[in-house]
Amino acid sequence: MNIKVNFSGRALSYTEEEIAVVVDAMRHAETLTQGKYLAAFQQKFSEFNGAPYSFATCNATCALEMTAQLCCFAPGDEVIVPLHTFTSSAYPFAKKGATLVWADIDLKTRVLTAETFQNAITPRTKAVVVVHLYGYLADMPAIMEVARKHNILVIEDACQAIGTDINGVKAGNFGDFGLFSFHSHKNMTTLGEGGMLTVHNEAYAKAIPMLRHNGHCAYTGERPDYWVPAMGNLDFPELEGEALWPNNYCLGEIECALGTKQLERIDAINQQKRTTALAFIDALADFPELEFQREDSTRHNYHLLAARMVAPQARRDDFIRRMFYEHGVKCVVQYYPLNRYPLYQRLGYGTANCPNADAFYDHMISFPFQHSLTEQEFAHMLDAAKTVLTAQREQDWK
Repeated sequence: MNIKVNFSGRALSYTEEEIAVVVDAMRHAETLTQGKYLAAFQQKFSEFNGAPYSFATCNATCALEMTAQLCCFAPGDEVIVPLHTFTSSAYPFAKKGATLVWADIDLKTRVLTAETFQNAITPRTKAVVVVHLYGYLADMPAIMEVARKHNILVIEDACQAIGTDINGVKAGNFGDFGLFSFHSHKNMTTLGEGGMLTVHNEAYAKAIPMLRHNGHCAYTGERPDYWVPAMGNLDFPELEGEALWPNNYCLGEIECALGTKQLERIDAINQQKRTTALAFIDALADFPELEFQREDSTRHNYHLLAARMVAPQARRDDFIRRMFYEHGVKCVVQYYPLNRYPLYQRLGYGTANCPNADAFYDHMISFPFQHSLTEQEFAHMLDAAKTVLTAQREQDWK
């Protein structure tokens, strides 16, 4: 099969300046972890995103794992998670003892809303995970109003939404925790993996360094020699009197050096993807069979370009089949409703009343949309989509 437009696992190409930064760090980093590049990356991320405390991690799932620990769940505590999301948004909280409660999404924005959040709240709800899926920032002001009314912790899974904002407040800064991913497929990537956890609470900020790095901490008081009784101390990070098991979730110095440099162009990357997405959407305006979410603002960074086919599921599958086998364009279907997976069914979470999540998944199409998409690939994909949609219409008329 001659694939002309692939759904790539790599979102962008590195610039020569970014490559030079990596090479320089490889040559001169005094340590390859927990060094000056980590400190610089965290500081620059806070300056970019607005949170006072930022902590780099080896990936976003690790940041979610620490967030779940910091929630300090008691038996019976519930966490609300949208059914339509990547699995990392959910299972770290189940691992730490929370009961998962599935919430529906809005059919057009594809994310949790204040209403679907409210509908899932019970007296046992302790936290909610708000996922800014596809790069679209959910209605956080409305969601926060509900959360504060019920004293619920808010975890913003902004892994796909770096740089987006509502009225100048960026994703990850509305809730108690902000999570970001620098995976190979994201608009910003640090050599394939990487993540960031942001918080505003000083108590969380004090616990996270030990939680991230094996419980390492300094000795209190002076020592006669720096190696006595040991090079460094170990203890449990504590929060609200609860001792938390530490982890090793550190991000290496090379990745941190690259991340610091990439922050210089993430706004430009987001803008370019937004411009390209809107051009594609507008060019297909005469084909209402494909329902896109059109957002011409910094609330959307178009990490992904997804549409819902307003037609039977078989028509969606026929569209993807023709795009691939006749035109070499690899579209995909993403984010299988989590309750349909054996993993969650075995945990007792196989039932969900989320009709919008089911309806969207069963009719969704995700187009290849990496930042490195060329003009030729864009034109071919657009022409292929028009050709297939026209052929489907003609088939209906016969």
